Amino acid sequence: MTIPDSSAAAAAQHLVLDAEALYQELLGGLRRLVSPRTRLVGIASGGVWLAARLQADLGLADAPGTISSAMHRDDFAQRGLAASAHSTALPFEVNGAEIILLDDVLYTGRTIRAVLNELFDYGRPASVKLAVLVDRGGRELPVQADFAAARVALPAHQQLALAQDAGGRLRFDVENA
Repeated sequence: MTIPDSSAAAAAQHLVLDAEALYQELLGGLRRLVSPRTRLVGIASGGVWLAARLQADLGLADAPGTISSAMHRDDFAQRGLAASAHSTALPFEVNGAEIILLDDVLYTGRTIRAVLNELFDYGRPASVKLAVLVDRGGRELPVQADFAAARVALPAHQQLALAQDAGGRLRFDVENA
């Protein structure tokens, strides 16, 4: 990660995040969090890519789950049902499971609140931990990641978007909202 100037506006203009390097940090961090009862759940869509890749790289036998925030968003009335290729699919028993939720970017905390509501519609896990590639601050709810590969500051009008190429390589794009 390269941030040449300490001001947030200047940093956002020059922000370079190596998503592949951050993935390796995430992989290393999760090695310490994973137990035999751990089940990975990726938040649509970037978290889904992470969960699939981590499942293979960590050698976990159980397929990862996918979770969508669409039905529990607090802005559902304004946004409606967002078009997404991913809907919730949890191919394991949620009751008693040790869940690690995976997301690409943690910002306000509202997506995490929504997916927790969705997760508990499927059962009562023993524990839920949150791991993200990037924590960009700006929380509106009291949510924090158990593991974040990087922490960066961006102006509210910019967002980080995780992209994946055909070969599965990850990259971050900085976009104006």
